[in-house]
Amino acid sequence: MNAIKLLITPVSLSLLMLLASASHAASGNKVDEVLARYQSQGASTPDAERGKAQWTQSYTNNKKGESRNCTSCHTKNLQAQGKHVNTGKPIEPLAPSVNADRLTDSKKIEKWFKRNCKWTLGRECSAQEKSDFLSYIRSQ
Repeated sequence: MNAIKLLITPVSLSLLMLLASASHAASGNKVDEVLARYQSQGASTPDAERGKAQWTQSYTNNKKGESRNCTSCHTKNLQAQGKHVNTGKPIEPLAPSVNADRLTDSKKIEKWFKRNCKWTLGRECSAQEKSDFLSYIRSQ
């Protein structure tokens, strides 16, 4: 019982809040770095509303003729768990507000944009599209 009381002291609570805050700040910094890179590649100011519209827009995959959009796997609610339409594999929520691991690694951000843009749009996303998508995801 005493061990439990030690874990819930004001000091430990403050430390937990500081760590959570630092994780959120680190995530924001990575996103800002990636957005700056997209702007250096020609993207204009990121637009979360444009990203939201792109998120639900349907694209026809030229290879299979199927209509796809981001919500096919990730759902319209980025705070909810998704599921891959082909494999059924669960996909953790994209929203950084409920999944602190999201948007913390710029290499993973690029990896998943490349893979998901090709699968959904049938091509790689432009710097502007990625900028808008990232801005929208970060706002969730």
